[in-house]
Amino acid sequence: MKRTRILLADDHLMLLDALVSLLGQEFDVVGVARDGSAMLEMAGRLHPDIVVLDISMPQLNGIDAARILRKEANPPKILFLSMYADLPLVEEAFRTGASGYVLKAGGTDELVKAIQCISRGGTYVTPFLGDLISILLTAGPQQKHREATLTSRQLEVLRLLAEGRTMKEIGQLLNITTRTTESHKYDIMRNLGLKNTAELIRYAIRINLV
Repeated sequence: MKRTRILLADDHLMLLDALVSLLGQEFDVVGVARDGSAMLEMAGRLHPDIVVLDISMPQLNGIDAARILRKEANPPKILFLSMYADLPLVEEAFRTGASGYVLKAGGTDELVKAIQCISRGGTYVTPFLGDLISILLTAGPQQKHREATLTSRQLEVLRLLAEGRTMKEIGQLLNITTRTTESHKYDIMRNLGLKNTAELIRYAIRINLV
């Protein structure tokens, strides 16, 4: 069976060395790049099946590099490997045409799983973000929610909810009870005319709260 050809792009040399060693056991690592510009040059020359790249890189960041790469004829698939779990950034990564997003904290096993999934034509999102990103990607035109003035505490609760915090975590961070946190959440939903947590998250992103 033909082995998947991988091009790695990250500005951390130690991480690159480790990934070449670990991924080389199952895939053909055809090259490594230390910045976005080098990745584009190598992708055009080496024709990898999948490019695994970081977001924060010198010369040209991963998001912009991916956007350029996807405009090429027969572009490789793109898998972001990043330390960032910020939802708007993850959403933007997929808007470039990426097929996957994995957090560096997830470990090598998850990265291998993601590469295998993408090589079969699938899409992979690290489980921590999966449900939220699926909502963002599959949502149709955004509903127009009625505008409402939220208190500073409600905005704090909304921001933490959008970051994926649990009711208990929010309560601890804001020094309030879990029940009070839940009350704030439902007050926000009622004031804005929202039906569920997914709509809350989309609203938070729309107003640049996260």
